[in-house]
Amino acid sequence: MTMHATVEWVGDDRYKATTGSGFDVMIDRDLKEGGRPMELLLASLGSCSSVDVMAILRKSRQDVVSCVVEVSGERADAVPAVFTAIHVKFIVTGRKLKEAHVRRAVQLSAEQYCSVSLMLEKGGVEMSHSYEIVEADA
Repeated sequence: MTMHATVEWVGDDRYKATTGSGFDVMIDRDLKEGGRPMELLLASLGSCSSVDVMAILRKSRQDVVSCVVEVSGERADAVPAVFTAIHVKFIVTGRKLKEAHVRRAVQLSAEQYCSVSLMLEKGGVEMSHSYEIVEADA
């Protein structure tokens, strides 16, 4: 499967990325109109992992009302300032969630399903994952 995106310079340090499916994302080194490229990489990782975790939790009939993914990355001090370590934390809120199901969903995403996570890990980034379960109000 081939995917594609187009990135167009729109002035100063701003760019418009258009995905192959037709969606626009603004990228801006100066943070005036969009996120930085490396921030968007973290967002891609968080969304890729979240899609997996939510699909697995839905299949296991967990009553999830919210899933927030916090992604933080450490970058090298030298140029290129690549990520050296990234931590992905899931905050899953729901009713009577089973900890074993949440743990398994996060583990399966990290080890088998999330293409972004696996690609980064194979590229030498130290990846770590954690989760927190929050009981939703009845």
